[in-house]
Amino acid sequence: MADVTESQIEEKLSSYVDPYLERDLVSAKCVKNISVDGDSATVEVVLGFPAAGYREQLTNSLKELVESVNGISSANVNVSSKIAAHAAQKGVKHIDNIKNIIAVASGKGGVGKSTTAVNLALALSAEGASVGVLDADIYGPSQPRMLGVHGKPESKDGKSLEPMVSYHLQAMSIGFLVDEETPMIWRGPMVTQALQQLLNDTNWEDLDYLVVDLPPGTGDIQLTLAQQVPVSGAVIVTTPQDIALLDARKGLKMFEKVEVPVLGIIENMSIHICSECSHEEHIFGEGGGQRMSDEYNVDFLGGLPLDKRIREETDSGKPTVVAEPDSRISQIYREIARRTAAKLSLKTKDYAARFPQIVIQND
Repeated sequence: MADVTESQIEEKLSSYVDPYLERDLVSAKCVKNISVDGDSATVEVVLGFPAAGYREQLTNSLKELVESVNGISSANVNVSSKIAAHAAQKGVKHIDNIKNIIAVASGKGGVGKSTTAVNLALALSAEGASVGVLDADIYGPSQPRMLGVHGKPESKDGKSLEPMVSYHLQAMSIGFLVDEETPMIWRGPMVTQALQQLLNDTNWEDLDYLVVDLPPGTGDIQLTLAQQVPVSGAVIVTTPQDIALLDARKGLKMFEKVEVPVLGIIENMSIHICSECSHEEHIFGEGGGQRMSDEYNVDFLGGLPLDKRIREETDSGKPTVVAEPDSRISQIYREIARRTAAKLSLKTKDYAARFPQIVIQND
């Protein structure tokens, strides 16, 4: 019998469609090396997104697939992740030590955007990435309470701030610098300047992702972020309610206008499960997020249930992903995190950092 070739293994691997990338690993350029030695094969797969909770399942699926090739009796499959920096808007340069900025936005308040943002950041961290969260809501900062962080950030040089750390997340918020009950009575230019300082004057340490929790709407802060901050991708949070979807569309169109790719839509409070009888009810309507994603040709990243534990745990400073890491809700957040990061991994990479800067000096 003829020896098995690498191309035969590659052809077999191309039949496996990754559930998060929604394409096969060969065309997604994740299969980095294939070698065949007699009746055994070795395959190296490098994903462009963190996948700690999915790696074992993927390894087993690919091993089974390779071993189904006629002439192969054993397969060794190595799956790892390598997160690259991805391109942002034209003319906006990357910030040192941050590979990717993901903006989490909503058209209106009250849809659970901040809760979703912090759990998304924690889920990306649980999947193996280095993650930070920036609370861009200057008027109503909520991340300090959600992360259970108290005190003020240090400044080692009197100019820049050290991020606060909670549950392995690096965090910065205006809420760390002012009293929780002090209202921010600032005009637009002061707010946008504060956002830029919080972002640029924080000593972020080697972040794969910085999740930015935006205030609701499409005002000054959203416009500043879209025009002056290197955003690799945006996520829109909505509820199935028609009025929330109407406002979410505005947020989506704003990002499209400034050429920030929308990675997808997360539908929060999509279903209520009664804690007494387990009856399921679509309180705010059904399938709105999916319809919106179909209408605008963007990905539906997932739906989250309306569950009082999410609210209770986040209010107490220990969000669901760390409070109940093995719960179904945490698994949904992690699936959404993998899908979000996978969609970003397919976007154009940023190669600017690889090239040396040319400096002309006069002797």
